Order: sequence, then structure tokens, then C-alpha cells
Amino acid sequence: MSTHDTSSAAPRSSDGASRETPSGTSSEAAGVTAVATLSDDDGRHGAGAVAPGDVAAPSDTPAAADSRTRPSALRNPWALGLIGIVLPVLLVLVWHTLSTNGTFSPVQLPQPSAVLAAGWELLRSGDLWLHVGISTQRVIVGFLIGSGLGLLLGAWLGLSPWARAIGSPTIGALRAVPSLAWVPLLLLWIGIGENSKVTLVAIGAFFPVYTTVSAALRHVDRHLIEAARSFGLRGVKLFTTVQLPAVLPSVISGLRLALAQAWLFLVAAELLGSSMGLGFLLTDSQNNGRTDRLLLAIVLLAVLGKLTDALLGVFERWTQRRWSVAGAR
Repeated sequence: MSTHDTSSAAPRSSDGASRETPSGTSSEAAGVTAVATLSDDDGRHGAGAVAPGDVAAPSDTPAAADSRTRPSALRNPWALGLIGIVLPVLLVLVWHTLSTNGTFSPVQLPQPSAVLAAGWELLRSGDLWLHVGISTQRVIVGFLIGSGLGLLLGAWLGLSPWARAIGSPTIGALRAVPSLAWVPLLLLWIGIGENSKVTLVAIGAFFPVYTTVSAALRHVDRHLIEAARSFGLRGVKLFTTVQLPAVLPSVISGLRLALAQAWLFLVAAELLGSSMGLGFLLTDSQNNGRTDRLLLAIVLLAVLGKLTDALLGVFERWTQRRWSVAGAR
């Protein structure tokens, strides 16, 4: 047999014996593994491929490469946390200085100690946990609904040219509507209650996810999709195995933007006849001249927004490990 005919021979094990390749699910699994490997290589090396005679560079993940390029002080999580609180401490010191040297009056800018005293007062009465719990619940429920719809609709318009041509102009126009413009309409349609507030938060969370997912899916490598289809991947299997992992960084970025937008829309949502929540605490403090409580509500919104974003960071690391393990298999 000539050397040109060896490609048609059955695969051989290390001891020289021929091995039969099972059909059905085994070939599909091999196709999934090959496409996942191709996707992983494409993400690491870009368009350039390693020639047969070239020496391939060690395959490092972006996280490993980034950890080597960072200064040594930034590789320690404890040192990184201490560095991260330097700027908030400086801001509090500037705040204290401006509130005590006569630059601002106590009504305009209360001292940090006055804001802490207002928070302790609300904590003792039990109102603080009520405001925080209600606002957090509204944000989480609205975020889950809005981001879920944004993922579904963004995937549909990103994968279907006909759907994109029909729906993209209208959704793009609705995206430009300010959050407060939805308030009277939701009051008219849904009424005063939790449903109208959650709906407004969901509207705020919908557009960032829809925009990032639909745009990212349009730029998935066509060669990667053709290779997956040659292995028999179609429909949902193609989306979950190839296309979704390819746009996963964009999906996470969209989710983080959606979460921030949900907190922004929360204040407008709690203008809908609300009697509790951090948005209500803002407006009620403004009406009563309680600047200390107003600043407390702003600080709480900032802290809660950061905490929920950190939870999304944990989810991002989990997805990276999950897909990298799937790609290795």
C-alpha cells in the first residue's frame, strides 16, 4: 500500500491493532470535541494557524497570561483588596473635610458621622432592612426577567437575518426612550403595585443584554460554524455547543451592564407610588430635608450595586471553568 492510501486505513492503537470507530453518538461526540477544540484554538490564536513544520507556542489561557503580566502586588487577593479601598477612604476624607471647613453647610453636605447616625437610626427601627430587601428583590426579579428576554430575543435576531431586518429598527427606537417616559404608561396599563415596578426594572435590564448578544452572534467566525455543521450540529445543539461559548464574554459584559441599568431604573420604578425601597427613601428624604438619609440611600445603592456585580463576577469565573473543561474534553 502506498503512503497516499494510509489516510483511509482504520485507526491503530499503540500496539498496532486496528480499532473500529463506533457510529452514532460516538461520532457526534467526536465532532463536538473537535469543534470545541477548534473554537478554543481560534479564541487563543485568532486567524493565524500553526504551520505543520512550525513549533507551536505554549497554549496559555488569558487569565494565566494576565496574571504573569500584572505586578506582583496585584497578584495577591488581600493586597488587591487593600488597594481597592484606598480611593473610597480618600473620598470619605475629602467628604469630611468639605463638610467641616465651612465649604458646605450641614444641610448641603452632612458629615459622614451624621450619615452613619441616620443609618443606625433606621437600623434600630427596622426600616433599613425593609428598604434594602424590597429594592434588592425588585432588582433581582426584574433583572432575571429582562436579561432572560434580552438573551432570547438577542439570539433570535443575531442568528436570523429576517428577524433582524424586521425587529432591529423598532427595538433600536425603543431603546432610546428614557426610563421616566415609561412611568405614566406603566401606571396606566398595570397600575400601582409591584408588577409595574418590576416591569420597569426589566425594561432597563433588557436592552444591554439584547444589544450585546445580537451584535456578538453576528460576528461569530463562519468557518467555525461550517465546521460544526459538518459534524452534524444543528439548531439548539449548534447554539449551545459553538455559538454561545464563542460569544460568552459578550454575554457576561451585557449582563453586567444590564445589572447596572437595573439599579438605575430602580429609582424611577420606585416613583410609581412606592412606600418602601431605597428609591422611596431618596425622594422621601428630599421632601423632608433629610440630606443625611439621602446620602445614606446613595451609598447603599452603590454598595449593593457593587456586591451584585461581584456575584456576577463569580458566575463569570464559573462559566469560564465550565466551558474550558468542556472544550478540553
